[in-house]
Amino acid sequence: MQTTATPTHCPYCALQCGMNLTPAPDGTVEVSERTDFPVNRGALCGKGRTAPAVLASNVRLTSPLVREGGTLVPASWDEALDRIAEGLRRTRAEYGPDAVGVFGGGGLTNEKAYTLGKFARVVLGTSQIDYNGRFCMSSAAAAGIKAFGLDRGLPFPLEDIPKTGCVILVGSNLAETMPPSLRFLTELKENGGTLIVIDPRRTKTAEQADLHLAPRPGTDLALALGLLHLVIAEGRVDEQYVRERTVGWEDARAAAMAHWPEYVERITGVSVPELRETVRLFCEPESAMVLTARGPEQQSKGTDTVGAWINLCLATGRAGRPLSGYGCLTGQGNGQGGREHGQKADQLPGYRKLDDPAARRHVADVWGVDPDSLPGPGRSAYELLDALGTDIKSLLLMASNPVVSAPRAAHVEERIKSLDFLAVCDVVLSETAALADVVLPVTQWAEETGTTTSLEGRVLLRRQAITPPAGIRSDLEVMHELAARLGVEKGFPTDPEEIFEELRRASAGGPADYSGITYRRLVEENGVFWPCPAAEPEDPAGSQDGAGSQDGAGSQDGAGSQDGAGGPGAQGSAAGRPASTGDTPASTGDTAGRVHPGTPRLFLDRFATPDGRARFVPVSHRAIAEEPDDEYPVLLTTGRVVAQYQSGAQTRRVAELNAAAPGPFVELHPRLAARLGAAEGDPVAVVSRRGRAVAPARITDAIRPDTVFMPFHWPGEGRANSLTNPALDPTSRMPEFKACAVRLETVRP
Repeated sequence: MQTTATPTHCPYCALQCGMNLTPAPDGTVEVSERTDFPVNRGALCGKGRTAPAVLASNVRLTSPLVREGGTLVPASWDEALDRIAEGLRRTRAEYGPDAVGVFGGGGLTNEKAYTLGKFARVVLGTSQIDYNGRFCMSSAAAAGIKAFGLDRGLPFPLEDIPKTGCVILVGSNLAETMPPSLRFLTELKENGGTLIVIDPRRTKTAEQADLHLAPRPGTDLALALGLLHLVIAEGRVDEQYVRERTVGWEDARAAAMAHWPEYVERITGVSVPELRETVRLFCEPESAMVLTARGPEQQSKGTDTVGAWINLCLATGRAGRPLSGYGCLTGQGNGQGGREHGQKADQLPGYRKLDDPAARRHVADVWGVDPDSLPGPGRSAYELLDALGTDIKSLLLMASNPVVSAPRAAHVEERIKSLDFLAVCDVVLSETAALADVVLPVTQWAEETGTTTSLEGRVLLRRQAITPPAGIRSDLEVMHELAARLGVEKGFPTDPEEIFEELRRASAGGPADYSGITYRRLVEENGVFWPCPAAEPEDPAGSQDGAGSQDGAGSQDGAGSQDGAGGPGAQGSAAGRPASTGDTPASTGDTAGRVHPGTPRLFLDRFATPDGRARFVPVSHRAIAEEPDDEYPVLLTTGRVVAQYQSGAQTRRVAELNAAAPGPFVELHPRLAARLGAAEGDPVAVVSRRGRAVAPARITDAIRPDTVFMPFHWPGEGRANSLTNPALDPTSRMPEFKACAVRLETVRP
């Protein structure tokens, strides 16, 4: 047995914290600090410390399961794989390839996400593939494409945050969702910087703020526009920057001027003095940042909302400059990489657009197929789930639990139950897996090697630390075996490094260019930031794949990008030179020419648009899809707690985490509780037009009196997503998780 420590990364959030894993003689795995990784410097949250608990055989799946007479029973791998292949083959033969759906996850490694997209399009021939990352930051991605020509969660490393002058944190509770990252905000304040937190709740993160704004849920767009109005009215626009580095200012300016402070105060509940103080704190330092998370993004107007915050950054000269900019805090472990390489409905590897002929030719050539054989864009995540049992008859699902995590979850559960055939690959028997016809037990993070891409755009190598139990196979082996059974003998290897080498070629020249990244470099350099072309061009005017992008035009969700955005110049540098990074070049490389160092900081010289200028996008406030009324007079917003993660499928199986967060709750203000007649701990029913959830009351003045909060980690009676609204953003197709109308009822014993 291996007894030495293996340096690797946490399986949970997009920080991808570094850790060391050491197998213990008793069969458990010990976690220890890994201080060399700059993001967490050894610090881990409770989820990271306890992550090996899910590796235990009494927690995880250990055998394939097939449904017999309504019950899942153990089966051999051959029987299980044969059943899946037959189910998918039968559906294709009877209804056509688009009757087969594929649903992935933001926790899949880059190699798995890449292979899943290839499997769907080459083996199954279906356009119906998307993933749960659509529910994470698709609105920010779409807005970033429109404004900058490129989407990468953070265009700068986390280490820049403490060095800036002011951070506006919109709709993020880092203290609970990404605890190790809170130190960057602590260091910001220690360095004399200012923290402004915007959240309807006074969270643990908001308690750290110099200024906390508590807007009504769903009004972040109006708030951003009101701030921009004041920037203009107070003469704080960086006119030279706007003139030299942007286009579209006049239309955006006119839209903002329609949102005067008193009007915004009535919409948001944020007072005019607070608005003015926010503008002062943001504009007075030499540098500043806006960081958004799910709060403003998970709305039916999320793309416009993020766009408004980007406009604020552009008007004040806060984008594409050192220690300044707009960034999005990606949620899932590989939420960034997961959407870059092909498991999204409209994208091909390298963040290429599926409907771009040049992109199709490039990727088809790597795959050895006819470009015309590749299907076009398919449905977005919720639309795909909504079509189950009608247009989509069979579903292959990996690393996702939509029965708990999808909006209007009871409806999604019914759609899943109506399928002719469902196959699930997972490490535990999730609520969704329990409905499957076949369940395959697959390897976990510590049992396999693969790459992930953190919220910084830093590609990392997560290394295998232990041998998986007998009878467990990887998702890569599953796709290899299914491809062979469905008549495709080649093109689906099981070695992750071999797949990554193909991914490098498929991404070459694309917006998310990984071609200069190798496993060797990832080990030696502790990760590499994309874009990283195969070699720094000798010709300063050189570009690998043409120039410019089209700002997301023609993309189903606005988060696609063009083949032509791939040259190093388009990724944030002038005349083809890599953007200033502040880092030394790589010490080694496997390609000819000068090794490209990667790009920690984007846009310092130019944006990834045809003319190198950022785009202002004019936006105006509009209401959420479902405003409160007499029947449903209260707003519900949802989120996470520190001890649980996403749908809770894994963390709910860890005793220490369950002790800290044993179940759902309804957070409500004392005045609202008094009107309801509810005391602390009383069961309260929250009812929307889509369903009903019951959980104990948690009474606190840290929330607005017109709003209740529920965490979404639990199934059953307390399932928050039974209530949420699937109204979709027209660009990103993001559901409106963050705001819907509900009423409260007392529950009699």
